[in-house]
Amino acid sequence: MSGNFKRNEKPKFKTVAQAIRAGIMVDRMFRRASSTTAMNIPPAITEKFRTGMDEWCFDVFDLDDQSNGHSLKYTVIELFQRFDLTSKYRINPSSLDTFLTKLEQGYSKHHNPYHNLVHGADVTQTVYQVLTQSKLIHWLTDLEIFATIIAAAIHDFEHTGTTNNFHINTQSDFAMLYNDKAVLENHHSSSTFRLLRSEDCNILHKLARAEYREFRSLVIDMVLATDMSSHFQQIKTMKSMLSMPENIDKSKALSLVLHCADISHPAKQWDLHHRWTMSLLDEFFIQGDMERDMGLPLSPLCDRHNTLVPESQIGFIDFIVEPSFQVMGDMLDKVMTHLSESTASEGNKDDDVFESDKPKALVKHTESCSQTSPWMSLLNGKLKKKGNSIQIPRAWEEYLKENRNSWKALARKDGRKTSSVLSEEDKPQLDKKTSDDKSEKDKDALEKESKPNDKSSEVKKNEEVDLKKNTKGTSLGVKFKSRLKKK
Repeated sequence: MSGNFKRNEKPKFKTVAQAIRAGIMVDRMFRRASSTTAMNIPPAITEKFRTGMDEWCFDVFDLDDQSNGHSLKYTVIELFQRFDLTSKYRINPSSLDTFLTKLEQGYSKHHNPYHNLVHGADVTQTVYQVLTQSKLIHWLTDLEIFATIIAAAIHDFEHTGTTNNFHINTQSDFAMLYNDKAVLENHHSSSTFRLLRSEDCNILHKLARAEYREFRSLVIDMVLATDMSSHFQQIKTMKSMLSMPENIDKSKALSLVLHCADISHPAKQWDLHHRWTMSLLDEFFIQGDMERDMGLPLSPLCDRHNTLVPESQIGFIDFIVEPSFQVMGDMLDKVMTHLSESTASEGNKDDDVFESDKPKALVKHTESCSQTSPWMSLLNGKLKKKGNSIQIPRAWEEYLKENRNSWKALARKDGRKTSSVLSEEDKPQLDKKTSDDKSEKDKDALEKESKPNDKSSEVKKNEEVDLKKNTKGTSLGVKFKSRLKKK
């Protein structure tokens, strides 16, 4: 037998113990390499994460500027490092880098004003902030944390900049492929898992079969739950769970967190909310222009000539965002109360739940943090209690109220015109249709709006609905519900 080493020949060991020692050595080498190679974040970005990543109103636009358009990539890398996921799941740094690069390319494929990689980064950071600020992170396993970060990062991958209803009405390939059901959401998850199957992007290849099934199931559940047509059912289901003595299902809890993060910009400070709003309306109006050119009915909020911006946002806050965040807050309270009680029943102190159940990766990260860092203040701060129930801080409540009032002020000032987004030649057309300008002193004008001069039978049917009429006299509440059902 030749003594020459053959390239493809498997290494041979004299004893099982020798093989085990070799395996341990290779594993240690891999983990050491994983922590030091390829995934370094530029110092300026690292500092921004250190000082602002844990804030509710994190400025992701500034992050994107500082990172030269790579806000999503660096956000995911930062969270992987904070939770030590690269090491724990033996992720090849090169594969992670390639995956995140292609993820950003997919988000940029259609050059969307709103559903782009910056939105992906914003939602990912918001999910992280909710999990840590509420301490829900202590309820999760490392695999669930891994799946949640990925679900948030990929939730709008390759978004076309148009709604599900547009795909259905135009009989697009996506609509045909997914049988008109959650068209875009199915595409986001399906295209991501196809991407993860490629060798240079496979960050899941070290997961055991059972881990992979759990990971895939959770990611799909969370992404599909961002379909706005399922919004009301999702809220109804969670309210039902809140009324039961049993604890909340993890998949549904995390799905609600992602859904709320996806619609969270009205719950952020005004400059961020306003910028996101203008971007989203730009995207809606582009779709409306396409629908007009194709001879299709214009989708709600997609008509650049008739959409009233302040009223649309007040309606969105009142009908969608605020109720969703209320339910999410109640859900977080219940989960953390149940977790605290479970730990106390085992003979531990209430606060022990935030240490004993803490993921090992989280422990490793916090040990390397300054005790005065925002991260440590989140983990070490005690949650408020009311009786035996835990109440998590709800930073969003103040911003929802402030933003609603700001839109009301704009509506009074502009006479309910869409002057912030219409061109000069469009404004006179809208001015002719907007007749009943309210007094500056009437602070309740938007909730008890008067009828238009031309009272059609359709308007009379909608008079009793709050936040009434765009320029055609359509109730905003009806418009939002119509959009959700059709999406």
